[in-house]
Amino acid sequence: MTTSSFTSANLRAAVDFLSSPALIRLITEIDDNGPIPPRKLASTLPDLSAHHLRRINHMARVHDLVRAAPGAGLELTTSGVELADFYDATARWARHHAYPTRVCDFTSRIRHTLSLVEPLLAAYPAGGSTRRLGVELADTEIGLEPSGPRALLLQWLDAHPQITALLEPDPEYGRAA
Repeated sequence: MTTSSFTSANLRAAVDFLSSPALIRLITEIDDNGPIPPRKLASTLPDLSAHHLRRINHMARVHDLVRAAPGAGLELTTSGVELADFYDATARWARHHAYPTRVCDFTSRIRHTLSLVEPLLAAYPAGGSTRRLGVELADTEIGLEPSGPRALLLQWLDAHPQITALLEPDPEYGRAA
């Protein structure tokens, strides 16, 4: 399946899910520090409520981003490792372009950059020019750079179409879950 076959609603739901602060934190924490023992999840991510931890743990498992490894705890799957790599590349791009500001935390950089990518995906899902009148150069660079966030996201979604196939709006948050 190629990204061009995803609907704009699928792409929007995928970007909403991948932009979740809890997901970004979970994936990058495991990527940076290794598996999280089940009983340590709350102390590892103490600013997330028990409800959010349960929900993001469940959603990450359903989407094959994490798995419970016997004796090790919650670890990344191949899809999760590749998502962590995507997050790292996106944060590097955002840092290079000072998005959203020169000094910013990792999660905010990812979220802000993905919020800029989403409209480009909907307007130009399979490629083509993203130059639009009245749009800042940095916004168009997201769509023009072959190694930029838009291209990387499209590659990741092409490799992991399960992300868009299982997402439905979450009535509690008004977003995909």
